[in-house]
Amino acid sequence: MSKTANEIRVSQVEIRDGFWSEIQDRIIDVVIPFQEKVLNDEVEGVPKSHAIENFRIAAGLSEGEFYGMVFQDSDVAKWLEGVAYSLAVKPDPELEARADGIIDIIEKAQQPDGYLDTYFIIKEPEHRWQNLQECHELYCAGHMMEAAVAYYETTGKDKLLGVVQRMADHIISRFGEGKERGIPGHQEVEIGLMKLYRVTGRTEYKEMARFFLEERGKNPDYFYEEKKKRGWQHWGQYTLDPLDTAYAQVHAPVYEQKKAVGHAVRAVYMYTAMADLAGEDGDKRLYDACLTLWDNIVNQRMYITGGIGSTVEGEAFSTDYDLPNDMAYAETCASIAMVFFARRMLEAEPDGRFADIMERELYNSTISGIQLNGKQYFYVNPLEVNPGISGKIFGYRHDLPERPGWYECACCPTNLVRMVTALGSYAWSENDTAVYSHLFMGQKADLKKAEIIVKTDYPWEGRVSYEVFPKTEMPFTLAVHIPSYVQIQDECTVITVNGGPVSIEKQMKKGYLYINRTWQAGDRVEICFDMKVRKVFANGKVRDDAGCVALMRGPFVYCFEGVDNGEDIQTLRIPREWKAEICRCEDGVLKGNVLLKIPGYRMCTGDELYSEERPRKEEAVLTAVPYYAWANRGENQMRVWMLEEN
Repeated sequence: MSKTANEIRVSQVEIRDGFWSEIQDRIIDVVIPFQEKVLNDEVEGVPKSHAIENFRIAAGLSEGEFYGMVFQDSDVAKWLEGVAYSLAVKPDPELEARADGIIDIIEKAQQPDGYLDTYFIIKEPEHRWQNLQECHELYCAGHMMEAAVAYYETTGKDKLLGVVQRMADHIISRFGEGKERGIPGHQEVEIGLMKLYRVTGRTEYKEMARFFLEERGKNPDYFYEEKKKRGWQHWGQYTLDPLDTAYAQVHAPVYEQKKAVGHAVRAVYMYTAMADLAGEDGDKRLYDACLTLWDNIVNQRMYITGGIGSTVEGEAFSTDYDLPNDMAYAETCASIAMVFFARRMLEAEPDGRFADIMERELYNSTISGIQLNGKQYFYVNPLEVNPGISGKIFGYRHDLPERPGWYECACCPTNLVRMVTALGSYAWSENDTAVYSHLFMGQKADLKKAEIIVKTDYPWEGRVSYEVFPKTEMPFTLAVHIPSYVQIQDECTVITVNGGPVSIEKQMKKGYLYINRTWQAGDRVEICFDMKVRKVFANGKVRDDAGCVALMRGPFVYCFEGVDNGEDIQTLRIPREWKAEICRCEDGVLKGNVLLKIPGYRMCTGDELYSEERPRKEEAVLTAVPYYAWANRGENQMRVWMLEEN
């Protein structure tokens, strides 16, 4: 195999979308300044961050002690990456100047040998690189590499790029063949090294990424041996078990791993780097390993919302079909990682199954992690909550019914910033012969072969048009992803080029419509399709969803909240024969969202705990809202999976 498409930079795409532009604007205008204040400890009533102050102390510009998680530096790195992308979307000289100031501090904190990690610079310099399993030096380095590449590509400024190159060179001097055969406890540096390789052209960065990937699992006891050698641990009684090799994805070499296991974010960051390297080097064996892991996640270990990592125990994958709704973990960062994984798989092979999942993640289990006001966040994304139980009772305490303002471990809020600001880069890829559109999204894309203006009412309506302004007189292919739920054979599905019909069946391949022609300025491709409300049923092996149905419309998963449906929504039933009414919310925090109204039933009982009398059926109108928007109207009950009438 060989890499079939190249990535698109954020600066090449201007989002002009009825849904996403509002979210991007909120991230840029509200969330980034809010998070900057949090990182500077300027927001009352949220857990202290101290992340930027840690860099000041490490740089000798302040006095004090390190505060926060051992990986606190990564919050600053992800925020800076998001700032870089935001500057491409909406230039802001004042924000850029403040970011430059933070980069100056980071540069001053870097040690003469290139080392950069404020925890060990300030607190335990004698313990550098002794605890790769727990202390995440390589993880923080990877995030800073991603930030540096983004900042350089957007602004042209290379100060942070120079910092991370010195750090990468330091890492290369320490790890590799004939050196220490170390591996990161939390994968991420592999992603950063691949990005650093592409922007600098230095192959040693790519080879370092390959080493970390291929070294993993060669010695399953590496972390156990590391712990014995150092004689200390960071997390005390809560330390990770170095003998749990599956949790750390060291149970087998990456080429031989068949199941997605262990910490979900770490695993999928690793799979992202694997897919990136496989595409870059044309490594079919590595790509096949990615396919195996992808199929296991999507077909056995993923919630309908796109959430992954079903257990709070270690924030991890559990086992096939174990997908509890009211005890779900489904970390926001894990869903964001699936977006990254899907993007790299699409670059290796444009296939609709990857684009379908990327779309599902983007519209559901990623943005469900942020309040519509931009100032509260979910770390965990359950599919059912019950006030008085969720967030309070043992086993359910992680499933909160309302979003908190911040977290001591604040990986998800800053991760959302960099994902949403980089949105345009997920929408396209391009190679020598074709331009690939992966997402229906209003935008203006400045690609090598053409400028393409996309106009759409998606995700609320099934209409999208592509207006093409070619930059070449040579023919090329526009390949448009058609979501798998769109019925190509349906009479309501109409695709035209300049008003003339297209032979859809002959031009469809792996979920993409391929249109090859010598394009003329203003050529227009139009796609119209029905946006039916769809019932979705889980595999019978998913015990928590037996007898239940979930509802989807377009890319959205829907859920039911108590604020619309009264108490005890578990007593509601979706009829077997049914019809959903579509209505646009006209006011309140959900204004603009499409809601579903379903004539259904409530099963009513007496006050007895148990009774031999059958519950009586009462007619009721059920209201469903998009899952991403739940928990914006106060604490109340919520369910995605609803029982269907017998």
